[in-house]
Amino acid sequence: MITPGARVLVATRPVDFRKGAEGLAALVKDQMRLEPFSGVVFVFRAKRADRIKLLWWDGTGVCLLAKRLEDGQFRWPKAEDATMRLSAAQLSALLEGLDWRRVHQSRRTRVPVAVN
Repeated sequence: MITPGARVLVATRPVDFRKGAEGLAALVKDQMRLEPFSGVVFVFRAKRADRIKLLWWDGTGVCLLAKRLEDGQFRWPKAEDATMRLSAAQLSALLEGLDWRRVHQSRRTRVPVAVN
């Protein structure tokens, strides 16, 4: 499955959802100019924002995950013709139908230099 440190790229423009793994891999290669078998998780949306597909190479094969929300829509970035990066935690929020913009990177805590 998708690991917490996975690199996640979101294609903000809607795609034809009749495409399967091969068609989406071709979009990654031809339109996004990226390598579909690099281990990056690519996220695509349908014209209606209630459906989403993820494509990634897990080291043994191409994985395709599809999800349709029964009620509501996925929160999607405003940019129409771009690719943006999400953290694995933001992707989890997106897949749950939550507002992924409210998920932030964890803060680094300094190691104490003395015991009180």
